[in-house]
Amino acid sequence: MNKNLIIAFFLIVVFGFSSKAQNAMDISAEVNVDTKTITISQTIVYKNESNDVLNAIYLSDWNHSYSSKSTPLAKRFEEEFSTKFHLAKDEQRGSTVITTIKNENNSLLEYSRLEKHPDVIKVNLKTPLQPSQAYHIKLSYQLLIPDATFTDYGITKSNDFNLKYWYITPAVYNGNWHYYSNKNLDDLFIPKSDISLRITHPRNYKVTSELDFNAVDFGEDPNTQTTILTGQNRIDTYLSLNKFPPYGFVQTDDFTIISNISEKGLQSPEKAIITDRVTKYLTEHLGDYPHQQLLVSSIDYGKNPLYGLNQLPAFFRPFPNDFQYELKLVKTAVKKYIDNVLLLNPRKEHWLSEGLQIYYLTKYVEEYYPDMKLLGTLADIWGIKSFHAANLNFNYRYYLYAMEIARKNKDQPLTMSKDSLTKFNANIAGKFKAGIGLNYLDEFANDINLSELITEFLKKNQLKSINTSDFETFVTSKTNKDIRWFFTDYINTRKKIDFKISNVKTSQDSIILTIKNKRDNSMPISLFKLKNDSVIGKLWVENIKETKTITIPKDSTEKLALDFNNIIPEYNQRDNYKAVEGSFLNNKPLQFRLFKDVEDANYNQVFLMPLVEFNNIYDGLTLGAKFYNKTILRKRLNYKFSPQYATKSKSFTGGLSVYYTHNLENQKLYDITYGLSAGYQAFAEDAFFTRIRPSITFSFRDDSDFRSNKIDQINARYVSIKRELGENATVTIDEPDYGVFNLRYIHSNPGIINYSTFRTDVQIADKFSKLSLNYEFRKLTKSNRNINFRFFAGYFLKNNSDLGSNYFSFALDRPTDYLFDFNYLGRSEASGIFSQQIIIAEGGFKSKLETPFANQWMTTANFSTSIWRYIQAYGDVGLVKNKYDSAKFVYDSGIRLTLVEDYFEIYFPVYSNLGWEIAQQNYDQRIRFMFTVDPQVLLGLFRRKWY
Repeated sequence: MNKNLIIAFFLIVVFGFSSKAQNAMDISAEVNVDTKTITISQTIVYKNESNDVLNAIYLSDWNHSYSSKSTPLAKRFEEEFSTKFHLAKDEQRGSTVITTIKNENNSLLEYSRLEKHPDVIKVNLKTPLQPSQAYHIKLSYQLLIPDATFTDYGITKSNDFNLKYWYITPAVYNGNWHYYSNKNLDDLFIPKSDISLRITHPRNYKVTSELDFNAVDFGEDPNTQTTILTGQNRIDTYLSLNKFPPYGFVQTDDFTIISNISEKGLQSPEKAIITDRVTKYLTEHLGDYPHQQLLVSSIDYGKNPLYGLNQLPAFFRPFPNDFQYELKLVKTAVKKYIDNVLLLNPRKEHWLSEGLQIYYLTKYVEEYYPDMKLLGTLADIWGIKSFHAANLNFNYRYYLYAMEIARKNKDQPLTMSKDSLTKFNANIAGKFKAGIGLNYLDEFANDINLSELITEFLKKNQLKSINTSDFETFVTSKTNKDIRWFFTDYINTRKKIDFKISNVKTSQDSIILTIKNKRDNSMPISLFKLKNDSVIGKLWVENIKETKTITIPKDSTEKLALDFNNIIPEYNQRDNYKAVEGSFLNNKPLQFRLFKDVEDANYNQVFLMPLVEFNNIYDGLTLGAKFYNKTILRKRLNYKFSPQYATKSKSFTGGLSVYYTHNLENQKLYDITYGLSAGYQAFAEDAFFTRIRPSITFSFRDDSDFRSNKIDQINARYVSIKRELGENATVTIDEPDYGVFNLRYIHSNPGIINYSTFRTDVQIADKFSKLSLNYEFRKLTKSNRNINFRFFAGYFLKNNSDLGSNYFSFALDRPTDYLFDFNYLGRSEASGIFSQQIIIAEGGFKSKLETPFANQWMTTANFSTSIWRYIQAYGDVGLVKNKYDSAKFVYDSGIRLTLVEDYFEIYFPVYSNLGWEIAQQNYDQRIRFMFTVDPQVLLGLFRRKWY
């Protein structure tokens, strides 16, 4: 194709598109792989479809989101405990350099980047844009493409390009400008446009896009070629530029699927059959696709995978390969299909598109895989098939994930702006609850077929801008049922669903039952009549304010159940059953199960888990069992009883704990936990302690911002300690048994870039009372230097204990832990490897100095900073004051090796009050280590970015 033909082609495309479309974009891009840049000349035809006169147009430039460590995107990475962007080199980040912005008369236009949104550009117009008129904006700019390691979009290590939201696009105006910063949510709100794209790239690269392929111009340069693409009514901006394109094309009777989603062991003919079935399903339920091609990428799937399946290793998959591939494809394709045809605001109206995705995914499994179980083929294995989880269908996973976050009191309204949701709510729980909710609505409104109505709605509104109100108006007009509850309570609030059958009475021919609504909502509940655990009747009960009494025929009903078919995401299903006759044992029999399981609302479950563990060096190998009621989902009341036998000390040990959590919603005080624990364990050879600890904890947070890591806690507890020594005990007891009242306040903001905690601690006992405070601050600077500072101050208000024992004294390097809070591997060891364990508490020193305790007061400061990567230099200084002695100045310094901060660290002392420790004898015994063995603490490393 020669140059004149190309020019003529673009004139036809641009003017042809702009004459009939609301917006048009003509983009000419030149890719330079060596410099990782794309130079662009672009014309935007923006049509004012509002009734307002516009004096400015806002443009989204999301490639510039990567330009610094202070952009909203950078802050998003920080909030989710990721340092990959912060630690990256400047050349790895992307940016946009704008050369000129002109109008159609080639007059320069004034423009500026918004202060809070550096990836949004405000263009001031020379002349106001009248309603129904179009404005031409000509842009010249250069993109520096970011590394794909940050968001999966950008340039890969093999110099392939995966581009999304890469060129500049206009924002949407419908009475207000809807512009947003990139926060790695894939939710740019773009008006549909007719697009012509001319991209010049190396000849050994190939372009893959949803846009229609028009031509290739090889030009005069033997090293480059130009690919020409066009499309009408488009919003998708994804483009792949690869040397070895991984995409396959499957042409079906409906449209073409372009995909690089793979599944090991699945051949191309099988993929083609599956793809054909998926496209037929999409066309039947979502309407005819308005474009020729639908592109679904592994990046799309990777950002929103089938959670549960994606976490299993490749060699261990309990689901058939074709099933896994099919669900990957249909899940990703449904979302992409809806996003391309339903022009919703993806940041504000995300619940509808994501809810429809899950709704149709569940329908797809019900239609084609009705017998698929939650555990797949594992459900048929001996031992596993006895678990309740093995009996649950595949779609039950959506209830589990949605309730996981609700039980933690961290759920958020479905209509909340997507950038205000926690990662777990945005990626998993919110969309699952939305999909379950649509199914709930479908079941309740039994005078309509919701699936057919949604199909009609999608066809009617294809390629039109809509919102939740449009969907509500449409569905409400089709049913005689009152479904206002769905839009007011279900999607717009955090209100939980929780009903119970509080009372059942029988007469000669009737059953009179009272249903209690334990929450403040207007949502309905289904009531089932059961005989021999089979359904013989069903009705919906509505408008239950607090309680509602209804009368039903007695017939042969043996038991009544609420939501027997698990359609409703009810908070607590354990009180949904009531026997018509007999004692309370008929309602829910007692059931013993081996190992933790998914909650079975039909039974009062007690779980048993054998315990075989290495408790510590005094007990040796311990054998026992744990009896508990904790299930996969969190409960308010949890108990645990764990008797054990220690083979080394030949003694019985164990513990008992009971905790009740009271969740409060929509206020700063969100959690009150009452607890009682008791334990009997060894603390030295042939030496044991009994600890009884009642407690109450108040937890506070910013209820308007669940993404904030800031937490305030007040904890009050009483710790009673009794000790006993055997004949072979290697320790002595200097202090009698004791009880301590302990009051703590903690303010914590544990960010990955900026970290701070403040703690105060008051302890009152018969022989002493003491006050301490601790402040810790960490910062990862823009130059990637890690700075850590910690300050501790402790003061005895009263100290009548034995001053020679130092049992209750402040410790400089190794607290005695008389409250038994710390997980010491060897609690009473004075030598050997276990004595070198360090827990940063109280003084926080690493060297063992000649004045290790303070029985009057102590102040210390701990500092460390980066040398190189995981290697830091540390220094500690302090004053230690004991009664009848003057205050002593103490210090130490050395090298800190931070393998996993706060969890696995090694300290190498260099210089202290003792002199050059590194040159002294037995230096290996001076090395200290921090090592956390509690699995729940380690899991917190992975959970923190989700919650």
